[in-house]
Amino acid sequence: MSMAAEETKNPEAAAIDNVAAIFGVTGLVGKVLARKLISTPKWKVYGIARAPDHQIIPIDQSSSNFHFIQCDLLNPLETQKRLPLLQDVTHVFWVTWASQYQLDSIECCDQNRAMMSNALDAILPGAMALRHVSLQTGMKHYVSLQGPFDEIEEARYYNEESPRVNPSYNFYYVLEDLLKERLHGKIGWSVHRPGLLIGSSSRTLYNFMGSLCVYGSICKHLNLPFVFGGTKKCWEETCIDGSDARLVADQHIWAATNVDLDDHSNTFNAINGPSFTWREIWKAVAEKLGVQVSEEHTFSEDFWYSKAMADKQQVWEQIVAEKGLVETEMDNLANWDFLDVLFRCPVKILGTREKVDGLGFTVRYKTVDSIMYWIDCMRDEKLIP
Repeated sequence: MSMAAEETKNPEAAAIDNVAAIFGVTGLVGKVLARKLISTPKWKVYGIARAPDHQIIPIDQSSSNFHFIQCDLLNPLETQKRLPLLQDVTHVFWVTWASQYQLDSIECCDQNRAMMSNALDAILPGAMALRHVSLQTGMKHYVSLQGPFDEIEEARYYNEESPRVNPSYNFYYVLEDLLKERLHGKIGWSVHRPGLLIGSSSRTLYNFMGSLCVYGSICKHLNLPFVFGGTKKCWEETCIDGSDARLVADQHIWAATNVDLDDHSNTFNAINGPSFTWREIWKAVAEKLGVQVSEEHTFSEDFWYSKAMADKQQVWEQIVAEKGLVETEMDNLANWDFLDVLFRCPVKILGTREKVDGLGFTVRYKTVDSIMYWIDCMRDEKLIP
């Protein structure tokens, strides 16, 4: 803690223009944000997370411009003790959330509001140089998964002005409203809504890449077919947008530092751009993971990941030991219920990029390329073989 409190005493300190506080620094986007900012000499970065093991962040830990703060934001006393040290912060990046309760529940809303409120209570009184707060939510801003669901064959693409779902408990709405209430129009803010996040983390509940890669590794180890288990509609039709963690991080930084953006342009979809179907890219993903697919065994409506992988914990432990991987519990990397929901989602969650494109944000990725990139990253981090 003393390191985080001290002013950086080295020649670089004079060049610091911006000071970032990244809440959720161990997550999919938080890790990328930290790497991007710390790689430039004009940023000092505080990384805040509940987990004590910050060595999982693959950035230069010896950098004098990076300071890790362990803090449970749901504990108001702990938050008040540790966060006032961030008096020099100019930019806040909120890329975390409390996941104890079911989504679309009032408990989830209350807990996430409490977490952000505790942080703002601790920071706002002393951070006189604060210029921008950047909040990450998601494309689920536009839909409810509670049903009933209409049979709409044509995909609907949501723009940033699409109305909120009513009635619905959605903690995204709660956090947006809290920001507006607490910043009083005096401090800039932006909201970023990614689709399916594609990145590397062993601390993320809805970890698509971790789930996909653990599944592929087990298939390869046991010589099992690499099956897409889900509905025919999710297999064949465009149903969701991919959001590369690098793109989302770049968009956070772009919005937070772009003085040309006016106050009315502060909500943004954060998606790769080109649409895709799982059927189009599944074979390429299988080849990258070194598993076999066949026309006969590629797609199955009867295959459920939560059932097929329920007894594979020891298989994963064997893979980790044989391949010399970082020791991880299978459930820390993979969420089989999430894969089942993703590939059987009853609604299409798709967005437009017209707003960010029109304002000059040019970063785009093909989702299949994002998946390939992050498979390589997870291999480099020795999370998968």
